[in-house]
Amino acid sequence: MADRKQPHQVQVHGLRGQQQQGPSASKVLTVLTMLPVGGGLLALAGITLVGTLIGLTVTTPLFILFSPVLVPAALLIGFAVTSFSASGALGLTGFRSLSLVASYVQEATRTMPESLDQAKRRVQDMAGYVGQRTKEVGQEIQRKAHEGK
Repeated sequence: MADRKQPHQVQVHGLRGQQQQGPSASKVLTVLTMLPVGGGLLALAGITLVGTLIGLTVTTPLFILFSPVLVPAALLIGFAVTSFSASGALGLTGFRSLSLVASYVQEATRTMPESLDQAKRRVQDMAGYVGQRTKEVGQEIQRKAHEGK
């Protein structure tokens, strides 16, 4: 029996040096205030449920009688709402796309003069380099032509 484990002991720590008392006055006041409010809301929920059930029992025969008209009308209204929502979503998407394209074009035209200036400078530098190399190659050809004579 010595190898048998001892059960775990649970220690509850309260306020040191003080005895635990009942709930505070604010908690009691909260419960006393919310009890009638909760009860009233529960009563209203019950009245609403009873009214809904009475309304359903009265209107169910009317729904069954007029279902050949109501079902297509409900489908038509549902499809109309869906199509209007899809139209609005596609319109917003198109507007956003055009807005992005416009901002891209605006940004490109704003930076284009700088890019054109850089391109002009590069072309001028390259033309100068090609001209210099052409001049050097021409002089070398002439030198070799004079040496060969």
